[in-house]
Amino acid sequence: MRAFSKWFVTLCATPAGVVILAALDSTIFFSLPFGIDAAVIILAARLKGLWWTVPLLATLGSIGGAALTFWMGVKIGENGLDRYVPPKRLKKIRARIRNSGAVALAVLDLIPPPFPFTPFVLAAGALEVKTSTFFVTLIVCRILRFGVEAALAATYGDGVLSWLDSDLFQDIVSFLIVVAVILTALSIVNLIRSTRTSGRRSGRRAPA
Repeated sequence: MRAFSKWFVTLCATPAGVVILAALDSTIFFSLPFGIDAAVIILAARLKGLWWTVPLLATLGSIGGAALTFWMGVKIGENGLDRYVPPKRLKKIRARIRNSGAVALAVLDLIPPPFPFTPFVLAAGALEVKTSTFFVTLIVCRILRFGVEAALAATYGDGVLSWLDSDLFQDIVSFLIVVAVILTALSIVNLIRSTRTSGRRSGRRAPA
């Protein structure tokens, strides 16, 4: 399992890997706790002088995934949100949008993982927040978040890289991979169930 975790880390901690992982991390289909943050830190530590490119790559992929999630929110609408977001959390999201608007919603991205930010992106699309304001704020927040991580990794690069080679880190990665597989499978199952339920409801409402 350690060999697989090393291969997985090597795959993700590349420029293309960071973009893809950041995009997946911003969808409702995929979940890997701390995954994109770890990939940003590892790649920045390895690139050293070019560390500043890593936040840009991560932000690019992240915004692409968030745009897909936002678009899905627009398509399902407010009435469809309860199929994807737990009622208690949805109530908090609605209250936050009503009281604070798009900027305050996007700023939630600065909360460290494993805070579940993706449902807020989905809700932003469904509840029709101002698209330009939401995404401009989200871009700024993501560059800030990934930028701080990358800068710290570049500063303490040698220490970071030595720790990444440790058995403890590989064991942590292995555990997170298992968690990611479980959470992703559950997300896909819930999405399929929600889609089928929506189809059955539409069929019952259709005129004979």
